[in-house]
Amino acid sequence: MTAWRKQEGTPVLPGNLHVPEDCRAVSEVLSRVGDKWTILVVSELGNGPKRFNEIRRALGSISQRMLTLTLRGLERDGFVTRTVFPTIPPRVDYELTKLGRSLLEPVSGIGLWAQQNWAAIEAARQRFDAAATGR
Repeated sequence: MTAWRKQEGTPVLPGNLHVPEDCRAVSEVLSRVGDKWTILVVSELGNGPKRFNEIRRALGSISQRMLTLTLRGLERDGFVTRTVFPTIPPRVDYELTKLGRSLLEPVSGIGLWAQQNWAAIEAARQRFDAAATGR
């Protein structure tokens, strides 16, 4: 995203100007990295390379299909590499790329923020719901 864009000769901050291609890029990236399973998989791979079943066991409630789709999406977007070792049976490791590792700090920050603010969010929801129902 460009720091400054000109509209009719006036410099404007990106937040003040709707630029469709910038919005599309941000939306696509947030869809990938903001997904529940992506955050958990990236966090798990932050501890080093893992095999498919190691990731699945660590995450607990993820289905095989959802883990497969998440890993494929992460690989497609350049966050994860998949390495197949020529053994019998074949061994496949998943590992964060440099781009994937760069996600660890923001993902950890969002997770920490969510934990620290969950009670306040829950209280706000309860107040809103009570006001909406007139209680």
